[in-house]
Amino acid sequence: QVQLVESGGRLVQAGGSLRLSCSSSGRSFIRYAISWFRQAPGKERTFIAAIDASGESTYYPDSMKGRFTISRDSAKNTVFLQIANLRPEETAVYYCNADTQFPITSAYLGGNYWGQGTQVTVSS
Repeated sequence: QVQLVESGGRLVQAGGSLRLSCSSSGRSFIRYAISWFRQAPGKERTFIAAIDASGESTYYPDSMKGRFTISRDSAKNTVFLQIANLRPEETAVYYCNADTQFPITSAYLGGNYWGQGTQVTVSS
Protein backbone atom coordinates (compact mmCIF):
# COMPACT_ATOMS: atom_id res chain seq x y z
CA GLN A 1 0.00 0.00 0.00
CA VAL A 2 1.16 3.55 -0.69
CA GLN A 3 -0.10 6.97 0.37
CA LEU A 4 0.27 9.89 -2.02
CA VAL A 5 0.21 13.61 -1.34
CA GLU A 6 0.04 16.17 -4.14
CA SER A 7 1.14 19.77 -3.77
CA GLY A 8 2.06 22.79 -5.85
CA GLY A 9 -1.32 23.72 -7.25
CA ARG A 10 -2.21 27.41 -7.23
CA LEU A 11 -3.68 30.26 -9.24
CA VAL A 12 -1.54 31.05 -12.28
CA GLN A 13 -2.00 33.33 -15.28
CA ALA A 14 -2.46 31.92 -18.76
CA GLY A 15 0.90 31.29 -20.36
CA GLY A 16 2.56 30.64 -17.03
CA SER A 17 4.29 27.49 -15.79
CA LEU A 18 3.82 25.29 -12.77
CA ARG A 19 5.51 22.36 -11.10
CA LEU A 20 3.37 19.90 -9.18
CA SER A 21 4.74 17.39 -6.70
CA CYS A 22 3.55 13.95 -5.65
CA SER A 23 5.21 12.70 -2.49
CA SER A 24 5.03 9.72 -0.19
CA SER A 25 6.58 8.96 3.18
CA GLY A 26 6.53 5.20 2.67
CA ARG A 27 9.40 3.06 1.42
CA SER A 28 7.09 1.25 -1.00
CA PHE A 29 6.83 4.37 -3.18
CA ILE A 30 9.95 3.40 -5.11
CA ARG A 31 8.28 0.21 -6.34
CA TYR A 32 5.42 1.96 -8.09
CA ALA A 33 4.94 3.58 -11.45
CA ILE A 34 3.44 7.02 -10.89
CA SER A 35 1.00 8.79 -13.18
CA TRP A 36 -0.66 12.18 -13.28
CA PHE A 37 -4.30 12.82 -14.14
CA ARG A 38 -6.52 15.86 -14.03
CA GLN A 39 -10.25 16.38 -13.69
CA ALA A 40 -12.09 19.57 -14.56
CA PRO A 41 -15.56 20.26 -13.11
CA GLY A 42 -18.18 18.19 -14.88
CA LYS A 43 -15.62 16.31 -16.97
CA GLU A 44 -13.99 12.91 -16.88
CA ARG A 45 -10.56 12.34 -15.40
CA THR A 46 -7.83 12.66 -18.05
CA PHE A 47 -4.51 10.82 -18.17
CA ILE A 48 -1.53 13.18 -18.55
CA ALA A 49 1.75 11.32 -18.04
CA ALA A 50 3.42 8.36 -16.35
CA ILE A 51 6.90 7.42 -15.15
CA ASP A 52 8.09 3.95 -14.27
CA ALA A 53 9.47 2.86 -10.90
CA SER A 54 13.07 3.35 -11.99
CA GLY A 55 12.45 6.80 -13.41
CA GLU A 56 14.02 5.74 -16.73
CA SER A 57 10.86 5.43 -18.82
CA THR A 58 8.08 7.93 -19.33
CA TYR A 59 4.84 7.84 -21.28
CA TYR A 60 2.65 10.67 -22.54
CA PRO A 61 -0.57 10.28 -24.50
CA ASP A 62 -0.21 12.00 -27.88
CA SER A 63 -2.58 14.75 -26.78
CA MET A 64 -0.28 15.60 -23.85
CA LYS A 65 3.09 15.65 -25.59
CA GLY A 66 4.95 18.93 -25.67
CA ARG A 67 4.03 20.97 -22.59
CA PHE A 68 4.15 18.36 -19.84
CA THR A 69 7.27 16.84 -18.30
CA ILE A 70 7.19 14.11 -15.67
CA SER A 71 10.26 13.34 -13.61
CA ARG A 72 11.22 11.45 -10.49
CA ASP A 73 13.55 12.05 -7.56
CA SER A 74 13.79 8.71 -5.82
CA ALA A 75 15.97 10.07 -3.03
CA LYS A 76 13.12 12.43 -2.10
CA ASN A 77 10.30 9.96 -2.80
CA THR A 78 8.77 12.52 -5.10
CA VAL A 79 7.47 12.66 -8.67
CA PHE A 80 7.11 16.00 -10.40
CA LEU A 81 4.89 17.26 -13.19
CA GLN A 82 6.16 20.36 -14.94
CA ILE A 83 3.52 22.17 -16.98
CA ALA A 84 4.40 24.94 -19.42
CA ASN A 85 2.24 27.54 -21.15
CA LEU A 86 -0.88 26.86 -19.10
CA ARG A 87 -4.30 27.57 -20.60
CA PRO A 88 -7.55 28.54 -18.80
CA GLU A 89 -9.23 25.31 -19.96
CA GLU A 90 -6.62 23.40 -17.97
CA THR A 91 -8.13 24.56 -14.71
CA ALA A 92 -8.71 21.30 -12.84
CA VAL A 93 -7.82 19.20 -9.85
CA TYR A 94 -4.58 17.36 -10.61
CA TYR A 95 -4.10 13.89 -9.10
CA CYS A 96 -1.22 11.48 -8.88
CA ASN A 97 -1.71 7.75 -8.98
CA ALA A 98 0.40 4.71 -8.14
CA ASP A 99 0.35 1.41 -9.95
CA THR A 100 2.52 -1.68 -9.99
CA GLN A 101 2.26 -1.67 -13.79
CA PHE A 102 3.70 1.00 -16.08
CA PRO A 103 1.00 2.20 -18.51
CA ILE A 104 1.65 2.30 -22.25
CA THR A 105 -1.77 3.30 -23.53
CA SER A 106 -3.63 6.59 -23.63
CA ALA A 107 -6.73 4.72 -22.41
CA TYR A 108 -5.10 4.09 -19.02
CA LEU A 109 -7.50 4.66 -16.12
CA GLY A 110 -5.07 4.48 -13.23
CA GLY A 111 -4.04 2.01 -10.58
CA ASN A 112 -5.43 1.46 -7.11
CA TYR A 113 -3.83 4.34 -5.23
CA TRP A 114 -4.78 7.99 -5.57
CA GLY A 115 -3.79 11.17 -3.82
CA GLN A 116 -6.31 13.78 -2.69
CA GLY A 117 -5.50 16.12 -5.56
CA THR A 118 -4.20 19.66 -5.87
CA GLN A 119 -6.17 22.52 -7.44
CA VAL A 120 -4.72 24.34 -10.42
CA THR A 121 -6.58 27.45 -11.56
CA VAL A 122 -5.51 29.25 -14.73
CA SER A 123 -6.79 32.79 -15.17
CA SER A 124 -7.19 34.41 -18.58
